[in-house]
Amino acid sequence: MCGRFALTSTADYVGEALGVLLRDDFPARYNIAPTQPILVVISGERQQPGSNLPDRRALLVRWGFMPGWVKDPKEFPLLINARAETAIGKASFRAAMRHRRILVPASGFYEWHRPSKESGEKSQAYWIRPRAGGVIAFAGLMETWSSADGSEVDTGAILTTAANSAMRPIHDRMPVVIKPEDFARWLDCKTQEPRDVLDLMTPVQEDFFEAIPVSDRVNKVANMGPDLQTPVTVEPVKKPSKKTDPEDGQLSLL
Repeated sequence: MCGRFALTSTADYVGEALGVLLRDDFPARYNIAPTQPILVVISGERQQPGSNLPDRRALLVRWGFMPGWVKDPKEFPLLINARAETAIGKASFRAAMRHRRILVPASGFYEWHRPSKESGEKSQAYWIRPRAGGVIAFAGLMETWSSADGSEVDTGAILTTAANSAMRPIHDRMPVVIKPEDFARWLDCKTQEPRDVLDLMTPVQEDFFEAIPVSDRVNKVANMGPDLQTPVTVEPVKKPSKKTDPEDGQLSLL
């Protein structure tokens, strides 16, 4: 899954990377959490011939998808992720997969390795970023939810897929990454039906990301500084030592 991510590049850099005009600058965000506003990119109106303006638009949505048919948000679970394998057919995401596919710019994401209690290992947080640096784009879905009083809230979710072999030791899921050459096809909901973009919802290549162990300070939403991405040393798991029982000469575990 993807429960926290970061976007630390400047607006100019993000705009150039995703082919969108960002009129306002924004601060670096090192610990973006569910229910917070996130920057997304959508397909906009096609520009007039000769225009050098991009036909994509950027806007802020709440990270936490809300289908249009929901009556009471308090009785509906917070959907921050959508499984790529089932999003086409699932009632919550079916309409958005067909009509409202988006890109979610990010500098990387956080994931936690949570081993079983029996293993004796401690949970460990990782900052996972592209080896080449820069900005990446997660595949996402958007929906505008309307309340009974007529107010509207734009909401979004990040699509996830099975982790590749490099990420699997940390977690069994990872965000879907859309490559720049596929931005237009992913955002094109007019001619590209969901089945036409299935090939884009697959794990990124094994060497795309690098995983850096970081402190558990990222667990708290109130912690928002760049120190969250400072590497820490991970101690190896101590295995039970073996000792010979002096009475019978057999090996015993302490």
